[in-house]
Amino acid sequence: MRPKSRVRTRRGAGEWFHCVRCNKPVMADAAGTAHRNHCPWCLWSRHVDDIPGDRSSECRGAMEPITVWARPGGDWAIIHRCRGCGELHSNRVAGDDNELALVSLAVRAISQPPFPLERLGDTMLGPIADLVEA
Repeated sequence: MRPKSRVRTRRGAGEWFHCVRCNKPVMADAAGTAHRNHCPWCLWSRHVDDIPGDRSSECRGAMEPITVWARPGGDWAIIHRCRGCGELHSNRVAGDDNELALVSLAVRAISQPPFPLERLGDTMLGPIADLVEA
């Protein structure tokens, strides 16, 4: 028996979806993005696109926000990692995204580096420590 084909359509203006993580209702249209697929409160997403806006991904896994980055021109984007397949996607920040959640993603790399902070030691902090003691 053949599996039923799923017809994917883009959400239009005024449509909404529920967040995959916090289950809050999310309006599909938002300032700053044409393909809203992440929650403005917790920033989680769903793996729906292979190419931005195509809604053709078969995975449909939850996508965790793992960091932010500054795009050329200064706009921020969120990097999401799919919990289902591991794929990484970059999604533009929308105008109504939670600023505190965005900043916490931005400082995560500094607060949780991939090496022990003790490795920096006195040799790298020496010039800074001299300024503080002065």
